[in-house]
Amino acid sequence: MYAVLKPALDSVAKHAVRFALLKPLFWLSTEERVRRERRLRGREQWRKLAKADVVIVSYGKSGRTWLRVLLSRFYQRRHGLREHSLIGFDNFHLRDSAIPRVFFTHDNYTKDYTGNVDNKADYYNKKVVLLVRNPADVAVSQFHQWKFRMRPNKKTLNAYPDHAEDMTVQDFMLGHEAGLQRAIDFLNQWARELPRLRDLLIVRYEDMRADPAATLGRVLDFLGTPATPAELDDAVTYASFENMRQLEQRNRFWLAGGRMKPRDPSNPESFKTRRGKVGGWRDYVDAALEAEVTRRIDANLLPVFGYTSGERTAPEVADAAA
Repeated sequence: MYAVLKPALDSVAKHAVRFALLKPLFWLSTEERVRRERRLRGREQWRKLAKADVVIVSYGKSGRTWLRVLLSRFYQRRHGLREHSLIGFDNFHLRDSAIPRVFFTHDNYTKDYTGNVDNKADYYNKKVVLLVRNPADVAVSQFHQWKFRMRPNKKTLNAYPDHAEDMTVQDFMLGHEAGLQRAIDFLNQWARELPRLRDLLIVRYEDMRADPAATLGRVLDFLGTPATPAELDDAVTYASFENMRQLEQRNRFWLAGGRMKPRDPSNPESFKTRRGKVGGWRDYVDAALEAEVTRRIDANLLPVFGYTSGERTAPEVADAAA
């Protein structure tokens, strides 16, 4: 029972510790309180990173929840675990030691604790899955995350627009530091550090959409727990867009906190499983803005992951999950 409840208990404990340590510091400036909270969160993440068997790193809104559900379903069926929890660090490992400890991170805070801001030294000796997605799609999804799901404190902590600020998706993408350029900067820093990573698997969201079973198979092989074709098909069916939306509506993964719960069930844009459409960012911009976004990606993004015009080969697949 402890392993089942562990994610919820860990969340409560983290919030209690943060409250106890940060609440008495109300008199500090916002900048100093942000600095201290980011360092505290970084220490929490560093401890998990040190113990993890595998680290899955992604920028926000790159398909991490979809991959988490796929992995959870596979391990649940193989090891006879209940379906109402998602894999998160060591909760599945505690129930069966054959399941690796998987640490999911957006690489937000660890550097605030270790000081490794300009490199990825924290990950050099870890087994890393790097999940990437076209930064234009990421920026549009981040806009909806900010507008409909993100808590005020998280906005302050990560330098997003103010909670009450009125901003269009176009303004967010091109005019705010949390938009397109931040997603590009994330990919560029990882691209520069790829040769220094000892054990790395790069997974593109677009490839996961085009052939989810094959991509999940690659990930599970890398994790050291290869799957059968039947297991892959079952996980892909379970993690389909339609089923994930239904699971979210029913709050099926209530033990995962707010990770798989809509902020407003009447608003489709507030769901975690929102659209996930490859190339869907174009639905939110006119021709001139589309050209400007493409120009900025070509001018600023390192040609490593397949998202610049000269290297783009991935199919434009509609209606995805995650």
